[in-house]
Amino acid sequence: MIFGDKPKMPVSGKEKDAVRQIRHHPAELDAIDRKILGALAEDASHSYAELSKIVNLSAPAVHDRVKRLKRDGVIKGTVAVLDGCKLGRTLLTFLVIDTSSYGATRELLTFAERPEVEELHTVAGDGCVFVKVRANDTESLESFLMEIQSLEGVRSVRSYIALSTFLERGPAPGPA
Repeated sequence: MIFGDKPKMPVSGKEKDAVRQIRHHPAELDAIDRKILGALAEDASHSYAELSKIVNLSAPAVHDRVKRLKRDGVIKGTVAVLDGCKLGRTLLTFLVIDTSSYGATRELLTFAERPEVEELHTVAGDGCVFVKVRANDTESLESFLMEIQSLEGVRSVRSYIALSTFLERGPAPGPA
């Protein structure tokens, strides 16, 4: 069962002066919604019939709820969680990039389209952009870093290579 496609991140901001994300407001969720979300977070391939047994509702009622959760943006997409190492991308690295201008930060957002970039965040504190990169090897990571460092307005790039990963997950559907 497919509940939606992975959303594309906008990379060419329409704003002229700043990099901004739309402010999100929590959706109104009841205990049944959260139970559905928990089941889907555990295994997104559950059918509506399977979900209906989990939450004690009819399959059409579950379908309506899932449709509403998608419409409200609570369910952003359904994707297979792939093992980066088994795909040959064994070098997991986190980058903290400090920029001198919004233009440079906007330019970094174009890297969201790159297959080795798994996450890209603008952040407060020490640095401006936080990037999760999964590279094939040190040579490909070095090439990627050189590309970032060559951008006008990038002041510094700090790299943190992960040695082991003990937990990776999305948000839990429990109470806000």
